[in-house]
Amino acid sequence: MTNANDSSKQERSAAEIELSIRKKFHKELFTKFAKAINTYDLLSPGDHVAVCISGGKDSMLMAKLFQELKRHDKFPFELTFLVMDPGYSPANRQMIEHNASLMEVPVRIFETDIFNSVVDIKDSPCYLCARMRRGNLYKQAQELGCNKIALGHHYDDVIETILMGMLHSGQFQTMMPKLHSTNFPGMELIRPMYLIREEDILRWRDYNNLTFLQCACRFTEHTSTMEHESESKRKETKKLIAELKKTNPFVEGNIFKSVENVNLRTIIAYKKDGVRHHFLDDYQDNTEE
Repeated sequence: MTNANDSSKQERSAAEIELSIRKKFHKELFTKFAKAINTYDLLSPGDHVAVCISGGKDSMLMAKLFQELKRHDKFPFELTFLVMDPGYSPANRQMIEHNASLMEVPVRIFETDIFNSVVDIKDSPCYLCARMRRGNLYKQAQELGCNKIALGHHYDDVIETILMGMLHSGQFQTMMPKLHSTNFPGMELIRPMYLIREEDILRWRDYNNLTFLQCACRFTEHTSTMEHESESKRKETKKLIAELKKTNPFVEGNIFKSVENVNLRTIIAYKKDGVRHHFLDDYQDNTEE
């Protein structure tokens, strides 16, 4: 599946795409990209980052933003633009290769058999697929000498994840800007698109007349009516936020900031390092504030 923007229009050249990031969308894209890196300490001198490209708009833009950051030459770091083919159809594989060539992103493609491995799984195939993809990315990146992998999740992904956890899982948590890998010691996951709004990514895509993959999953590439449960929930959550925004224009920012303003004295229970803490544990020692 591809997005619905008009593919009949002429795609802009790599130079024009880069210029649009430096000029027209600098504040919305590059400034927020750099701010996330500085705010969450995502990049350090000497890092070797595997920029993980799925073929969608977010990861392809992330690749161009990393190239722009590299051009600024503030401190030394290395980039490897990594594409994992989990079993894409030839058309989807060709689209990724075309966009990488058009945008002058020197991708390194490696193949796996993940889609075939999970296609017959009935219980939580999306969860299993995501775990397998993440593990393969870590493994390949580590073998290439990288110490970090970068994923293209953006601001809207973050606030949708917060609400989805509350509404569907009974959990209050967020998508973290960076994480240490549990299974690959020394490796770290970073999300440098953390502060970038999806609407600005879409504007950049359409301004440059670009067409990217939306979903290349084996479960959906043969039918438009079949929809992943997790994606359905995310779409519902996106619609809910849009409805709330009609009466509260600050709702998105408030959701985002809610995980930065947690008062543990007003939380019934929480977990830290696998240990559950309950407000009754030290209730007798506390007085009303």
